[in-house]
Parts: sequence; C-alpha cells; structure tokens
Amino acid sequence: MQIISIINQKGGVGKTTTVINLAAGLSQLKKKVLVIDLDPQGNATTGLGLFNMDNSDDTIYAVLNGTKEISDAIKKTNLENLDIITSNVDLSGLEVETADDGNRAFILKSKLAAYLNNSRASYDYVLIDCPPSLSLLTVMALVCSNSLLVPLQTEFFALEGLTQLMKTIERIKVSLNPDLKIRGILLTMYDKRNKLSSQVEQEARDYFREQVYSTVIPRNVRLSEAPSHGVPVLIYDKSCPGSKSYFSFTDEFLNQETTMGTAA
Repeated sequence: MQIISIINQKGGVGKTTTVINLAAGLSQLKKKVLVIDLDPQGNATTGLGLFNMDNSDDTIYAVLNGTKEISDAIKKTNLENLDIITSNVDLSGLEVETADDGNRAFILKSKLAAYLNNSRASYDYVLIDCPPSLSLLTVMALVCSNSLLVPLQTEFFALEGLTQLMKTIERIKVSLNPDLKIRGILLTMYDKRNKLSSQVEQEARDYFREQVYSTVIPRNVRLSEAPSHGVPVLIYDKSCPGSKSYFSFTDEFLNQETTMGTAA
C-alpha cells in the first residue's frame, strides 16, 4: 500500500482535480483507494459528491483532534472502490489548537498507522489532498507519506514556487521522514496555443528530467465544470481532452511502481 501526498503550496494549480481524477482512474482499474481531504476548503469532498458542512462531526478534523477514530470517519463515495475522509473549515483551527503538542506533526501518521494495522481495510492507495500552503497540515501529510506528487501549472512563477517547495521537502526528509520520495511532477493547465506553457514545460523537463511525467494535463472547460456536479471528469465526460489525459496519467502512474526507487 502506498500513501501519497498531492502537494503544491500554490492554489489553483489542479491539485484537487488531480486527486479526484487519479483516485477515480485507479478505482476504475479495480484499485481500492482512500482519499483524505486535508484541505479546510473541502474541495475534494464536494468534488466527489459529498457535503463539507460546517457542523459535521465525522471529518478528518475530528480524527486529528481525537474525538473520532478513522474507522468512524471513512465514507463511501458513489464510485466503487473509492472511499473518502471528508474535510470542512473546522480543520483550519487545528494548528492553533495543537500548539502545545510537541508531537503534533505525527498525529496523522499515528492515527493512520493504527487504523491500517488493526483493520481489515485493504487499500492499495491512500491519496492525501494537501492544503495550498506549507502549513502544519501539509507537514502532517508529508510525515505519514511514502511519496508525494506535485501538480505544476505551466505558467510564469510556477518553477520558482516549486524550488521553494523542494527545499521544504528536503527539510522534512532530514528531520521527520527520511524515506519520503518524490514520485513525480505533473504538468497541468497546459495551453498548446500559449508559448509560455511550452517554455515552462521545457524548463521543468530540463531541470527535473525523469521526475516530470510524460502526460500533460491540458486546460479544459469540462475539467472545470465537473466539480460543480460532484463527479470526477472521468465520469462527467469521459471523452473530453481532460479525461483522456487523466486516463493516460493513471496508466503512467501505475506503470511507475517498478521504478519508484529511482525517484528520490
């Protein structure tokens, strides 16, 4: 089983879209997937057809503050093989509430390990949708993950932000999770009509080489529409360019399993 954080400290780069559609693609290939929505905005929750109501008491926030067990917080989605632990705005208060806890970076890791070790759950993948910041929640996710995946918007300043993110990842590896690997960088919001997209792609491939996935996710209206209907684009319109790209990415992601050792 792999625990993978999908992370970028910049918002609006296709992070949650990637979580939702990778999870859907894997589940359609008979892989059992658990999505953990660790973003207080709760977009992965609504994007998979569930509610991120403020008064819900069975969210990831309740797990992290100790009032619920993971087994009580897991919900079924409308897709076979795909479960989720939902999130809402309550989660944004966790950093202040745990300020006196010296081990707070390890809370999610210990909760998840206890559940996976003691239950009959047999997930192939746990995908964590991180918030768009380098906050405590992101650190918690990276501490408990085997690897991470970075969606990178093919626009100006994207590589600059990625450099900052890589420094944070290195600090996490040194102090909290030495086994953390970079699974790959996924180029998103690609516009073939825009020369800048091609330039950013070339720079990313020149610098990060084989860590950049071959698949590129295009800008696509249907990709933007799908979340408002509470379904992945793979279900909403399986023949649109966005769906075709995420199907291709899912295949590339799975084919990586044999070469994971090189992507550190």
